[in-house]
Amino acid sequence: MKYKQINNNSINQIMLILIIILICILIFKNLLYYLPGFLGAITLYILFRNIYFKLTTRQKWNKSVTSIFFIILSIVFIVLPLWAIIDYLVPKLTIFLGNQQDIIAKFNTLKIYLSDKPFFKDIDLSNEALLASLQSLTRYIPSVLNSVAEVGINILVALFVLYFMQVHAKRMETYIYSAIPLSPKSKKEIWAEVKLMVKSNAIGIPILGLCQGVVAMIGYWFFGIENYILWGILTGVSSIIPVFGTMTVYVPICVITLASGQTANAIGLSVYCFLLVGGIDNILRFTILKQLGNVPPLITVFGVLLGLNMFGMLGLIFGPLILSSVGLLIRVYANEFGRSYVAEKELSE
Repeated sequence: MKYKQINNNSINQIMLILIIILICILIFKNLLYYLPGFLGAITLYILFRNIYFKLTTRQKWNKSVTSIFFIILSIVFIVLPLWAIIDYLVPKLTIFLGNQQDIIAKFNTLKIYLSDKPFFKDIDLSNEALLASLQSLTRYIPSVLNSVAEVGINILVALFVLYFMQVHAKRMETYIYSAIPLSPKSKKEIWAEVKLMVKSNAIGIPILGLCQGVVAMIGYWFFGIENYILWGILTGVSSIIPVFGTMTVYVPICVITLASGQTANAIGLSVYCFLLVGGIDNILRFTILKQLGNVPPLITVFGVLLGLNMFGMLGLIFGPLILSSVGLLIRVYANEFGRSYVAEKELSE
């Protein structure tokens, strides 16, 4: 009985693929700390790509100078605003959480107000439960400071990698394009999907958070809320929370205002936040954000949950991209191995 021998070429191919995969896993495992930096560099590269090529190809700008110019722009318009927000938030939150007497006083006012409400009877609103929650939040602050240091390191990594990606852009893109073993049609679909997701989330989410934060801040100031700048920033940041979004901040503020006896301010702030802070989300999604890319809401919601778990803040961009890649890969499979592909191949032969 004769046994069919496996082609040596196939064995060599499989072995090479396995070696590549193992090396990639080894690199990924040991450079995982710097992964947000690499993802940040990819994001900035995609955002600046078209303008960079116009300046270096049409205007004949020097590649290194152009890349340094975009790095300076990134520092001025991205890094410095983020640093300013973090520098403002961390001390304010530390002071706020450290002032336990004031928090307990407001909590007691809220507890008295909710004591006769049927829905809240089974919820533990004791001072012990509140202090336990405050201690948990206080313990969390050092980890936040550590994450700030991690963000700083990854920002340096992102800018460093961005420089070399831009200076060697054409060579890099040609290499990646030739290395992907797919048809030109599939490659175009992959690039279009990546560009859509990165632009819609990297630009859309900050625009949405900024607008909602500013509008909320104006409302808090007008209706006499203390620390309106702090709560406005937190409202803007909370816009990334799936489903509930800014409600996670402005609803408790409205309830506490109502419980403290400021009925008119509480009702006015509630209407203001519901109509303007919440409404601006819908307005932007059907105007500016729709121009950036019409991403399905389910992809955005579950993609953000997935991404935050995997990559931290940059998961806001790459989470939806990973989730949408499932449908993209199905389309690529149909392009490469579907019936239409087979029929076209037969006709060409």
